[in-house]
Amino acid sequence: MGYIENNLMAGEEVVYKAKLHWIIFSGAVFLGLLGLILTILGISNTAEINTYLYLGIFIIVAAPLLFLRAWIYWKTSEFGVTNKRVLIKVGWIKRHSLEILLQKVEGIGVDQSIVGRMLNYGTIFVSGTGGTKEPFKNIENPLEFRKQVQNRIPH
Repeated sequence: MGYIENNLMAGEEVVYKAKLHWIIFSGAVFLGLLGLILTILGISNTAEINTYLYLGIFIIVAAPLLFLRAWIYWKTSEFGVTNKRVLIKVGWIKRHSLEILLQKVEGIGVDQSIVGRMLNYGTIFVSGTGGTKEPFKNIENPLEFRKQVQNRIPH
């Protein structure tokens, strides 16, 4: 059970859950490919001191660490809509959470780049009556998340 299920109030049910988009892994994958290319260039270069080889190996060692960081972020982030609230929790050691009653939600915005629109991810902004405006980046299908919140806000 995750954060959302563990923090439900009496009579509260989860009606929609979202997750982070796979795009958060793209930096680690790009870095790994760059390291592989540099290593291949370094192996094919016969110079005595081979900067490409050493740099490529260093990057190949660093890429899995970046991937692990993204994976932990992906596994520890939860975005949910219940019949009473919007619940969002991001992070493992350094945790950021937002729990706002649906009747206190003033608006929910979506920001998507061109690539975000093509790959269906973006940033959601949840604003409450107290003036808080919280951004949460790289959410998969952010328009559906917004729709789920809007459909449950009492009119």
